[in-house]
Amino acid sequence: MLFTAKLTESQQRSLRNLAVKPDSEIDYSDAPEVEPLPSELYVGRFYRPIKQLVSIRVDADVLAWYRDRGKKYQTHMNDVLRREMLAEK
Repeated sequence: MLFTAKLTESQQRSLRNLAVKPDSEIDYSDAPEVEPLPSELYVGRFYRPIKQLVSIRVDADVLAWYRDRGKKYQTHMNDVLRREMLAEK
């Protein structure tokens, strides 16, 4: 509740009543139309994923190959892992 105002008793009652209704009985006519997602999302342009420090074991020759690519070798490793992750979705 850091950035939201506290709900009034009337609002809380409305939400409780809505929660017990089956979806088929809810009137969505005044709900805004959902816009489709853009065809390509730009990770890193406005969104910065949370980084997590981990320790993994990698074959020495693989690590050497990545390190030869320069200072940002860990970023490149992350990019390759992300590409693989997204390919499976």
